[in-house]
Amino acid sequence: MSRSQIKNLSLAFTAVALALALTACGAGPNAETRQNKKVTDGAELLIQNEGNNISVTNLLLVATEDGSAVVVGTIINYSEERDALLGISVNNVAAAITGEQNLDQNKPVRFEGDVATTKAVFNGVGAKAGNNVKLSLAFARAGVVTTNVIIRDKRDDYANITP
Repeated sequence: MSRSQIKNLSLAFTAVALALALTACGAGPNAETRQNKKVTDGAELLIQNEGNNISVTNLLLVATEDGSAVVVGTIINYSEERDALLGISVNNVAAAITGEQNLDQNKPVRFEGDVATTKAVFNGVGAKAGNNVKLSLAFARAGVVTTNVIIRDKRDDYANITP
């Protein structure tokens, strides 16, 4: 191989290596962008303290035509100790909750959807899509946790939600 061929080959390898590094294609299965697991705009919470191990996923509110706000999300208790959802509130206004509120180990409490076990509604609060509100969840063992949630409009995946 001549000196110019070696130089050209060396430049080609350098260009490929730079392209992979600069575009992050070389990061492989552990790339930071592949680690993103959030699939909705709902809030995510992990309550891991004093023996508690509760996961809250995809938590948000959906505004309905009458100004009510309906809770959407899933709560799972991974701890062997049973817990219970005592209440949900926004600005000291409590939601009306019907259905399953006991949190047994690995038995999801789902708000809305085909496999819903629970319904929680803030009746006639003038909910407006696009706003963010502080929502509090009160648990018998895990205590009270507060997170920021978005209020979505009633369309797409949320089109069939009723108060």
